[in-house]
Amino acid sequence: MRSALNHVLCVDDDPDILEVAQISLELVGGLTVTGLDSGARCLAEVATIRPDLILLDVMMPVMDGPATLTALKADPALNTIPVIFMTARVQEVEVEQYLALGAVAVIPKPFDPMALADQIKGIWAGLER
Repeated sequence: MRSALNHVLCVDDDPDILEVAQISLELVGGLTVTGLDSGARCLAEVATIRPDLILLDVMMPVMDGPATLTALKADPALNTIPVIFMTARVQEVEVEQYLALGAVAVIPKPFDPMALADQIKGIWAGLER
């Protein structure tokens, strides 16, 4: 059984989206949020940050979300951290690809800032079963 969801690592190269997600999750959801702007920074800092869950953008320069998730899954120390993709690319075949890579869910962009925390908490609750 997983511990309570407290700390979310949000990774997105768009500073506006990162800020809105962070404010939403902290103020509406009561969560602790660490924001990073790239997949490379995620990989470099995730072991130190030790989040309960990672909210990961799909389309980022240099190292996109799928490449970041693949690297996380290859590391035994990190591969149990649940990853939720957040993306505008949500056609059925794309979502199936993200889930096949190991994402636990996909949240469409644009997201509703007032509902984001509940969406994530609902996904988290489903993981506990």
